[in-house]
Parts: sequence; structure tokens; C-alpha cells
Amino acid sequence: MKVAIIGAGNMGMAFAKSFIQYELVKKENLFLIEKNAERAEALRQEKAGVVIDTISPKLGEYDLIILSVKPQDFASLKDELASVIQPNQLVLSIMAGISIDKIKESLNHNLVVRAMPNTPALLGMGMTAFSAAGDITLSQLKKVENLINSTGRAVFLEDESLLDAVTAVSGSGPAYFFYLVKAMVEAGKELGFEDSMASLLVKQTMLGSFHLINNSEKSLDELIKAVASKGGTTEAALKRFEEGLLAQNLKEGIFAAQKRATELSK
Repeated sequence: MKVAIIGAGNMGMAFAKSFIQYELVKKENLFLIEKNAERAEALRQEKAGVVIDTISPKLGEYDLIILSVKPQDFASLKDELASVIQPNQLVLSIMAGISIDKIKESLNHNLVVRAMPNTPALLGMGMTAFSAAGDITLSQLKKVENLINSTGRAVFLEDESLLDAVTAVSGSGPAYFFYLVKAMVEAGKELGFEDSMASLLVKQTMLGSFHLINNSEKSLDELIKAVASKGGTTEAALKRFEEGLLAQNLKEGIFAAQKRATELSK
């Protein structure tokens, strides 16, 4: 398969490297368009693929075009892309907030898949949800899904409108996790630990806790209860979290992210 990626930033290259790693795409069949001259030169030095800095008619030779630019940059490239895109090419957008219909209209092109990955895709441990235009065949969808699965796990959503919620929950989700880890590390430091020790305590706790969630048959409430004995230290912390409406504030933050994703789509 021949794949072109417009926007070879972190997420675009996470996809590119996974395709290469799992031998889904050969380097000579990977076309990278990166407008940042310094980054484009770095990619050439790495021999990451065929690298150019502008949209080219050569794009018409590729089976799949991945749109990996910032949503606000799409308007500046859509006309040029529309002039070179071919009717049989698949377009996979990983731009937040821009709907399939808007992409179809902007490019005058029907074969569009829209996906929302997250940054753990950099390690091949991403979570990506995707939806597709009605014109996409099952065979085409399977090809795209196979590529996405190389970056972690993928789930297909028939209802595209849920992708804004995916953006809020898993797309932005790593930042929420990092935010909580940072707060715990800062608390550890204020309690007297050196930065490296506080970081080790929190990171290993998070890693172990994830594996408990993933391997235990207990519900989250049961897992919490197993740690929080009545009248103990954990209960004291959880009561303070509840008084500060931590869970409610976290949910409201996720709702705000979903609202912003919807705003971007307009």
C-alpha cells in the first residue's frame, strides 16, 4: 500500500513509524509532506520516507492520504489538495473537530474516514476511534482499520457525532492523566521526597494500578474499597476529594473538551 501523510508532526509520524514497523507500508511508498523546513530536513536525514514541503500532483499516485495537520490549517490547504486528489483515493483525517461532510465538501471527494487517535500511539499503545463516509466499502474500511490497529487499538463508530466525545475522553485523556500524576508528584515533593523519588513512587503506583484494573474481575468501586479501609488514610484522602468535588470537576472538564470539539467542527 502507498500512503501519503500531510503533516509529519508527532501524530503523523506515530502512524508512519507503526506502518513501517509492522511492514504495512515500505519506506519508498511513504510520502511525507511537511511545510516546516527544519523538520522536513530532519525527516530526510532520518530517511523516514519520501519527504517534500508542499502539496504535489504526485499525491494522486497514493492509495491513502492521511490528513494530520492542525484543524485550523486545513482551510489553507484544502483547495490545493482538492486539485490533485483522485476519485479512487482514500482520505483518512485525524484532525480534531472537522466532520466527514465538511471534508467531503471541501475536497469534493467522497471516500473519507475520520479518526481520533491519542498520543500513546507514539508507542504503539494508542486508542483510536473512527467513522466513515457512506461511500466507503467494507474492504476499504478494513484496510484503514488494519493500518490504525498498528498504532494500538481501534474501534469503529457508526455515529460520527460520538467522535467529539471520543476527543474529550480518550483523545485529550492522556493530558488529564499526566495532570493527576503531576499533582501527586508535587504532593510527594512537598511531603519531603526528592523529585526523582516522588516521581518513581507515583509512576510505579500508576503502572501497577492500571494492571490491577486490566486484570481484576472487580469493579472500580470494589477496587477503591479494597484500598480504602474504614477510618483509614485512604478514606481521609477520598473524603477530601469529594469535598473538593474532584470527580465532578474532572467530568465537567471532559464536557468542556467535548463542547470545544463541537465548536471546532463548525
